Amino acid sequence: MFVAGQKDMQLLDQYTMESLGLPGVVLMENAGSRIVEEIVANSKSLTSKKPKVLILAGGGNNGGDGFVVARKLVDLGWEPQLWLLVPVEKITGDAKVHLNVYLKRDLTLFTLKQFDEFQHQLTQADLIVDAILGTGVKGAVREPLARIIKMVNNRENDSIPVISVDIPSGVNSDDGKVVGEAIKATKTVTFVCPKSGFFLQDGPMYVGEWKAVDISVPPSIARDLHLQLPQIITESLIKESIPVRPQNGHKGTFGHALVIGGSRSYVGAPIFTAKAALHSGAGLVTLAIPEGIYPMAATQYPEALFLPLPEEKGGHFSREAIEELVPRLQQYDSIAVGPGMSRFPDGEEWLAKLFAALTDQPIVVDADALYLLRNNFKQLKQHRGPVIFTPHPGEMAALIQRSVKEIEGNRIEIARKFAVEHQVLLLLKGHRSIIATPGGEVYINPYGHDALGKGGSGDVLTGLITSFLAQGASPLQALLSASFLHAKAGEDKPKALSHYGVMPVDLIDGVKDLLTNYTI
Repeated sequence: MFVAGQKDMQLLDQYTMESLGLPGVVLMENAGSRIVEEIVANSKSLTSKKPKVLILAGGGNNGGDGFVVARKLVDLGWEPQLWLLVPVEKITGDAKVHLNVYLKRDLTLFTLKQFDEFQHQLTQADLIVDAILGTGVKGAVREPLARIIKMVNNRENDSIPVISVDIPSGVNSDDGKVVGEAIKATKTVTFVCPKSGFFLQDGPMYVGEWKAVDISVPPSIARDLHLQLPQIITESLIKESIPVRPQNGHKGTFGHALVIGGSRSYVGAPIFTAKAALHSGAGLVTLAIPEGIYPMAATQYPEALFLPLPEEKGGHFSREAIEELVPRLQQYDSIAVGPGMSRFPDGEEWLAKLFAALTDQPIVVDADALYLLRNNFKQLKQHRGPVIFTPHPGEMAALIQRSVKEIEGNRIEIARKFAVEHQVLLLLKGHRSIIATPGGEVYINPYGHDALGKGGSGDVLTGLITSFLAQGASPLQALLSASFLHAKAGEDKPKALSHYGVMPVDLIDGVKDLLTNYTI
């Protein structure tokens, strides 16, 4: 399933109408019909035998969808209230066709001239349909619509469900930004595909549950138009991506992962990475850590193998450490570097020597290793194997010398551009993580949770990626699987442990549980 922005959807709609010959009024009829189907499907949870539905319609195509919804609910024997929130004369095009059909049937139309009545009906509603504004919103919503939206969000009974048509009114469909007011939907029924804004910036806080429905715009048009649209990571994609384990396999079959990291101040980070790697299927995991923290690390996690390396007085790797490490690199199937490594004076030179010694193993670059590489991307092209970067927004900002605000404002294109320019795979972490490939493909993880906002969470993710690589997954498969399972565990674990109490080891347990659902 792909994701589209406003211009993308305009191209898809235009092609459907002009090249396929399906008129806009038909698409609008289809859209309204799909909304009605969702309303009826959700009506089982409503207590009233004849639910009171308020349909709030604006002046564009979104309002036109609302006119269809109102008419079709009447045909089902319901008694909806259609509230037109703009002057009638502002209704044009396909929306005007459907408004005229509604009015010619002598069906009741409410306007804001009856504002006191609107306030009263809002308190009596069983369900609210938001058909106020569509995907064209840029900037703040103007009055009186902003006031209406605020009233809906602040309704007395906040258990009354709100279904948004295509996108919650006030949410920017391209970047998810909300300036001022926007509808906080219980559910968003969107047409053809989810919109980019569902997963960016403020979007996830307003969309609620979302569902993409068919209105006769074929998704295959995106290929015909050569649109390189982001894709959603789906459960079916994950089932295809997680490496299959042969029943007669042994520890050598499932790969040997190397985790390079740790320092005196960050003992736990590489341990979380190693634990995640072993618990997600890697046959062997070796921890290459400064020798000073070896006794503590070995006590905490005896299941791992250890490679203690020389350290400086500050508790980080010394120059001698890389000389000892280099001759051993070829025995590992995948490598992770960075968790807890710290930023030390010789770090840039240290990493340059590491990359120069690699052959074709995939390497995952995380945490402080990202910072230490920021001035020397040229060495990445010397490595014949895949390189995976896993920055959070702050680390991404340091990599490209931009602000975090700029990163968050344009996550998809920044991730795509960086991956293509430097020929790496990039996982830009966040509430909805973005994966970009050297070929310009982009994938969006639709899951995420504030429970993941804790030190060590990213180290677990690095371990999962490294583990799947060691087991033979392609770099993209490893990223898709690890990102999905990590985020899904972050959503599942708080149900028992609260949003506050989820620890990195809980995420590892959650991934173990999920693997039973997504593997053969």
